[in-house]
Amino acid sequence: MTNAAPSVFVQLRERWVDAAVYTGAVLLALAPLLWCWGGASVGLIYLCGPAYILHQIEEHWGDRFRRFVNDHLFGGRDVLTPGAVWWINLPGVWGVNLAALHAAVFWGPGWGLAAPYLMLVNGVAHGGAALRFGYNPGLATSLLLFFPLGLYAAWVVPATEIQHAVGLGIAVAIHAVIVIAVARRAAA
Repeated sequence: MTNAAPSVFVQLRERWVDAAVYTGAVLLALAPLLWCWGGASVGLIYLCGPAYILHQIEEHWGDRFRRFVNDHLFGGRDVLTPGAVWWINLPGVWGVNLAALHAAVFWGPGWGLAAPYLMLVNGVAHGGAALRFGYNPGLATSLLLFFPLGLYAAWVVPATEIQHAVGLGIAVAIHAVIVIAVARRAAA
């Protein structure tokens, strides 16, 4: 009888928050290089990635956010699953931030505004939850990082009205997909 090691995907799903600590530290260490290379606008879009990772650490350390949502919104039912949390946060956040950075570098900084708008929409969601439930995992970094950095980036990154609308639209659409998916699971 052999004890097979869990698959890489299982390891990533179960330990992604641990990996985020190291990933965030490395990305923050690279920030001055990218800022010097790409300028302030690209640098601000880039900083949204590590800022979001710091938020994810506060939010998901010890599975706090998933338990909070399941307990407070779904009466203790396991509606928000560990797999869903992984898909939301890695492809849905890290992937979007990476795509926004690529758009900012290759097409112009204004095309990267999905990154700060993603933070702002998420921050508004945490603020709304705070009005109803008080502190929720992720609220502190929403207030301390998301609003200052997101608002500043949205304000100073040179962009057209179309680029602002596209960035905000992407952020709202991602959050809407999450809400719809969780609501469907809750209704099942």
